[in-house]
Amino acid sequence: MAFYEKGPVRIHYQEAGSGFPLFVIPGGGQNSSIGFMDRAPFNATDEFKDEYRCITADLRNAPSGQSSGPLEIDRPWNSYADDHLGLMDHLGIRR
Repeated sequence: MAFYEKGPVRIHYQEAGSGFPLFVIPGGGQNSSIGFMDRAPFNATDEFKDEYRCITADLRNAPSGQSSGPLEIDRPWNSYADDHLGLMDHLGIRR
């Protein structure tokens, strides 16, 4: 299990494959978590890991996920974007 932490925020993520990075965001809206990939019409990580470095993460505080941290109530979706950008920085992904 891999985690990225920044202040009080802790983001659970997984990587598979190698090559050009592909950030896979599971469906589920604010309930988005890595576990959703097994219920999706197809598992994008499994499908593309032979060609790309696939990265996926739980959204902060998704009920079935392992990410946590306070959510900025006046900008929740921006907070999620901040998490994704921070994770990419953490992994050394520049573009």
